[in-house]
Amino acid sequence: MGENPERSVSVYLPPGYHESEKRYPVIHFLHGFTGDNTMLEPMAPLLDKAIATQRVRPFIMAISDQKTTYDGSFYSNTSVFGNWEDFTVQDLVTYVDDNYRTIPDRDSRGITGHSMGGYGAILLAMKHPDVFSSVYALSPGALAIVREYGPNSETFKDFATLETEEDLAKTYFGKVVVAFGRSWSPNPNKPPFYTDLPFDYSSGQLQVNEHALQKWHDSMPMYMIDEYRENLLKLRAIKLDWGRNAGERFTIQCAMFSQRLENAGVSHFAEEYIGTHVNNIYTPEGRIPQQMLPFFDSYLEF
Repeated sequence: MGENPERSVSVYLPPGYHESEKRYPVIHFLHGFTGDNTMLEPMAPLLDKAIATQRVRPFIMAISDQKTTYDGSFYSNTSVFGNWEDFTVQDLVTYVDDNYRTIPDRDSRGITGHSMGGYGAILLAMKHPDVFSSVYALSPGALAIVREYGPNSETFKDFATLETEEDLAKTYFGKVVVAFGRSWSPNPNKPPFYTDLPFDYSSGQLQVNEHALQKWHDSMPMYMIDEYRENLLKLRAIKLDWGRNAGERFTIQCAMFSQRLENAGVSHFAEEYIGTHVNNIYTPEGRIPQQMLPFFDSYLEF
């Protein structure tokens, strides 16, 4: 509904790719809210340097454009704006394997992402361990319902005053909750935003839509661990990290998610580092070249 079905994909090919017939493992990188595939261009020098300094072996990386009307697909299947999970797991993986010299096997295929992309990486890895063998989530969001998106948040109180798409476009958290809703609790018969939200203040008092709330829980990894525990145990490696100063909506849910994994007996790595939600990630000394790439170098089959 209103989304362009044709999507761009940016693919990083390692130095020497065109001079040999060698096949490479693939890292699928999922971008964050408001992002798109063009983020690969400024990231490429970090990847080149990591290979040139022999910090990691050569690999292929793919980033697809999954930005939507309200800035993010959350990599979910929805009746309102498309099946983004299927696109990623089926169409994108197949396209990359068919058009580049990948090692087309789950043991040589990892998934990662930042923020919304970190959420998507965890979601798709826990649902599709037959496609991805390892996952690294950089400061993932939307793992659970937190204060900014909770029943007493100003976000839903403010949302009750919005009437048009133009009103919504002036907000940030408003667009986030609509993107959540269109991804997890869509309603194609409810314009202009086409979603049932779990919390509503249009009457002036909190009204809880239990059906929509359950749908959100069904799509947030914190509440999915028990259902997908066996899938999580099939993954070769799991890691998430987050900046200490990223804000409570990231630090608390990431720590809680790690604790829930531990309680469920799911082996994983979790690390809090000094930084915010965005700094110390896309820099020469940041998380991507110093942590994420070596992680996949250790756990993917070359």
